[in-house]
Amino acid sequence: MRCFFVFNPVSGKGKIAKKLDYIVRKLKEKYDVVDVYATKGAGDMERAAREVAGRYDAIVFSGGDGSFNEIMQGIGDAEHPPELGYIPSGTVNDIAHTLGIPKGIRGAVKTVLTGDNVLLDCMKINDRYAMYVVAAGAFTSASYTTPQTKKKQIGRIAYGIEGIKKNMRFDVFDVSVKSGGNWVKTDSVFISLMNGRYVAGMKINRDSSITDGRIELAVIRQQKNPNFFKKIRAFLALAHLFLFGYKVKEKQILRFTGSEFEIETEESVVWNFDGEKGLSGNVKVCVLPKKINMIVPKGSKNI
Repeated sequence: MRCFFVFNPVSGKGKIAKKLDYIVRKLKEKYDVVDVYATKGAGDMERAAREVAGRYDAIVFSGGDGSFNEIMQGIGDAEHPPELGYIPSGTVNDIAHTLGIPKGIRGAVKTVLTGDNVLLDCMKINDRYAMYVVAAGAFTSASYTTPQTKKKQIGRIAYGIEGIKKNMRFDVFDVSVKSGGNWVKTDSVFISLMNGRYVAGMKINRDSSITDGRIELAVIRQQKNPNFFKKIRAFLALAHLFLFGYKVKEKQILRFTGSEFEIETEESVVWNFDGEKGLSGNVKVCVLPKKINMIVPKGSKNI
């Protein structure tokens, strides 16, 4: 079997590069050929994954949730995608938490070597892909606007600082959601489609599954030109969602569950795909059941 190992050398304070010899040596216990590539910048992991998707049996990769999204873009159109092994080295690692993949290098490598192959759902958004979250509105830009230097210095706290700096206005935007043939229109400050349990390090969607062919959608409502107290109310609704989860009793949260949604919104609304800057404006989101062949810890249940 042929394995392509690709890693982001600046993710996780460069720890993967320091352990590269160990990782390659261990991977050779499972794969006959292990070729290595270090990315050089944004989009490079996507390009590399697209180029090798049809030539290797496995792509093992290391980076954060954004790196995972780049792999998704790279293999999403492949007719027979290779199996994926993941060594998380990012700041938050939401996908690794959802799948139970250890954050430590040794534990993650052991998962690649001895784990089970499970077919996971992913999301397709227009002509792009995402694994665990598609979101827009308050605080969602922080994951891709926070400088890499700040992430290295103070970790996930950097996201909070960036979010407060750029998102405390809670801009209100029009949104129309088509679910099950029905349209629901409202004004909103935050919208999120979730295919995993963790978002921003919080177990928001704790009862979900990444193999059930469904995604959960939450919309936090807000009227146009809100006064101070309504802004605080929207902030509390968002806090309740993140602290107490998708099913929290909160009047300002609209909830939908399904396999396909059509969302119309303003062109200025930018979507976050797995922590990366995605498309703007209207989107069609659907589940691609059992699309991703992922290596997960042996004996994993209720993924």
